[in-house]
Amino acid sequence: MTLPSHARIVVIGGGIIGCSTAYHLARDHKADVVLLEQGKLTSGSTWHAAGLVGQLRSSASITRVLKYSVELYKGLEAETGLATGWKMTGCLRLATNQDRWTEYKRLATTAKSFGMDMQLLSPAEVKAMWPLMEVGDLVGASWLPTDGQASPSDITQSLAKGARMHGAKLFEDVRVTGFDMKDGRILKVKTDQGDIACDKVVNCAGQWARQVGAMAGINVPLQPVKHQYIITEKIAGLAADAPTIRDPDRRTYFKEEVGGLVMGGYEPNPQAWSTGLPGGDVPGDWQFRLFDDDWDHFEQHMAQAIARIPALETAGVKQMINGPESFTPDGNFILGVAPECENMFVGAGFNAFGIASGGGAGWVLAQWAMDGEAPLDLWVVDIRRFSGLHRDRQWVCDRTLEAYGKHYSIGFPHEEHESGRPRIVSPLYERLKAHRAVFGSKLGWERPNWFAPEGMEARDIYSMGRQNWFEPVGDEHRHVREAVGIFDQSSFAKFLVTGRDALAALDWICANDVSKPVGRLTYTQLLNTRGGIEADLTVARLAGDKFYIVTGTGFRTHDLAWIRDHIPDGLGAALVDVTEEFGTLSLMGPRARDVLEQVTDADVSNAVFPFGHVREIAIAGYTVRALRVTYVGELGWELHVPISATGEVFDALMAAGKPHGIRPVGYRALESLRLEKGYRAWGSDITPNDTPFEAGLGWAVKLRKDTDFVGRKALEALQGATPKKRFACFTVDDPEIVLLGRETILRNGEAVGYLTSGGYGYTVGKNIGYGYVRHADGVGDEYLATGGYELVVAMERTKATLHIEPLYDPAGAKVKA
Repeated sequence: MTLPSHARIVVIGGGIIGCSTAYHLARDHKADVVLLEQGKLTSGSTWHAAGLVGQLRSSASITRVLKYSVELYKGLEAETGLATGWKMTGCLRLATNQDRWTEYKRLATTAKSFGMDMQLLSPAEVKAMWPLMEVGDLVGASWLPTDGQASPSDITQSLAKGARMHGAKLFEDVRVTGFDMKDGRILKVKTDQGDIACDKVVNCAGQWARQVGAMAGINVPLQPVKHQYIITEKIAGLAADAPTIRDPDRRTYFKEEVGGLVMGGYEPNPQAWSTGLPGGDVPGDWQFRLFDDDWDHFEQHMAQAIARIPALETAGVKQMINGPESFTPDGNFILGVAPECENMFVGAGFNAFGIASGGGAGWVLAQWAMDGEAPLDLWVVDIRRFSGLHRDRQWVCDRTLEAYGKHYSIGFPHEEHESGRPRIVSPLYERLKAHRAVFGSKLGWERPNWFAPEGMEARDIYSMGRQNWFEPVGDEHRHVREAVGIFDQSSFAKFLVTGRDALAALDWICANDVSKPVGRLTYTQLLNTRGGIEADLTVARLAGDKFYIVTGTGFRTHDLAWIRDHIPDGLGAALVDVTEEFGTLSLMGPRARDVLEQVTDADVSNAVFPFGHVREIAIAGYTVRALRVTYVGELGWELHVPISATGEVFDALMAAGKPHGIRPVGYRALESLRLEKGYRAWGSDITPNDTPFEAGLGWAVKLRKDTDFVGRKALEALQGATPKKRFACFTVDDPEIVLLGRETILRNGEAVGYLTSGGYGYTVGKNIGYGYVRHADGVGDEYLATGGYELVVAMERTKATLHIEPLYDPAGAKVKA
């Protein structure tokens, strides 16, 4: 077959992700699609994947993606005539200690929240299901009956046949050599057999995805890691339908294959694939190839596996598979449109979950490529979660190996990564260390999570219950409520929009009205065409044609790209990232004005400087951009300071605040303070799946104005109707309960939703959770008010009270003092 000169969409890579994407583009969208594979289909890493298919993740959307994979694999053979090797064997996850068991009880609750039936079994029940297993050390196991296993090559070939049946053209032995580009867009895909003009490119090149992306100037931060497993000869007594096993405390997994076992693991000392090529590039001719067997490295798994399944000791080993798999720095795969190139989409870095993810990832990636926006909340896998930091190959390698090594470790709440730190520090880093700060990390920035009192070790000690920082954070929280605290929020992302059409551009992008006079702030969401919330930020109007935007640290790449992508063509509006130009000090608490008045000659009275305004004031000889805004629910200002002056301004505030007991405060207290006020967090409480009406943010939408904006049509269609879900607050009196999010909400004993975030409110003295109450016939005030509520926490039901108003200062009097 000769390559066509043009295709609407070119998919690069013929593994399971590329074939699934091509299949869905052709089947669902009737797209003119061409797939290019440099070798043969599956020849990269798909062919040697172990083929375990699990579905449950901590994200409802990603769980939905994986559930879709299972449904697709079940029916694919009937469509294409090619078997997929799908077997719904179910999966056992083993627990050998109480922390793991608590993790599984929470996971089982999450599963029920997401509509899946995960059961908890005793060691005796496990033994009955798997007679060859040694269960003497087990506390119990979780059991998800709908998980299973499949043949990676067979699924991929079946998807490829389906893609062809629906009109896609697949070409093997065609190597992509580069791209013709203009103004950040790909015009043509260049290959060793001719060029293909196209509208869009989907980069599903597996372990080559980083190199393919680099040809278009985009960064795909992944690292090939050597992953080993063995296939045994037949084992007497092993059932053909034996459940797959994950034994994380022994770092191993098992599945039945042709009467024998596949057994592999995730070791704490993984080996990156150092290819020896420039930049760590993967050689193009690495097809259907493996590394030499490394029994010395694998011995740690072998010993653990024999202890679990003693029959392995005498089983013959048919083959060892030692091949490279693509892993990412945070253990989540990579989907979406690259921020550096508006028409290259990426599906890569599947962390050995490529088979489980393949069907669903191809489904959403095809939809994303066609519509230009994600079809559901895919933030945890969005390529725009990364930043310039992730161009550092060594940093990516170090962090990826840490994530791989923790693949089977217990998922303690609030756990921080340790590799590659400190990377980015604010000018206050050493000062805050002197105040005994315990730092966390967000997109490379070191940020103080809490401050250890004298006599207490300044580090996190992880546990499944209350952690060691619980009381010190309570002291910080109370201090902000009663006196004054200072938060270093220099890591905030900060943008400037300028130009004659700056207002017109932001009017189109923002759901709220940003056309307020100069000196005013606007809290606003940015919406997608479905009315879902894509960003949540503050816009300060500095001049008629100049706007300053502040958003969360982790959303820097995402929000910048969203704004840039949605500035209408032809408008005179320039967008610039100024994050590193300003430090941010948030001065918060009832004594904040007393402190600020001591360091500036500006009038900061409520009459002259009310809530929701921005002014430039002088502090310590520097011009400071002061925003009267809060995320803690107290009188306060965000002070945006020239970055080099941050230390001096901090020192001046600390000196002036000494009589008022000023102290630095961390992000853990910030979280508990915002929970009491009901302030939403993007990525958990509000997402692209949620509209402002559902989230209780309809007041921040300018539907009364005759101004069009992204998402307006969708919201107009919903206006006046009773929403099918509504955001609500729940409190639990039991002090021993720990709320984290994803706990099931029961109304009159029936599941109606799950928590999106949770924590403790030290002022109200209660556990606080937020989540959406769902009801197909609508969630009105009466429906909310007439229910009796409980939360399911780690499989235990506990009474809860529903609240519609903020728990703390519902009238907002303190904020506007």
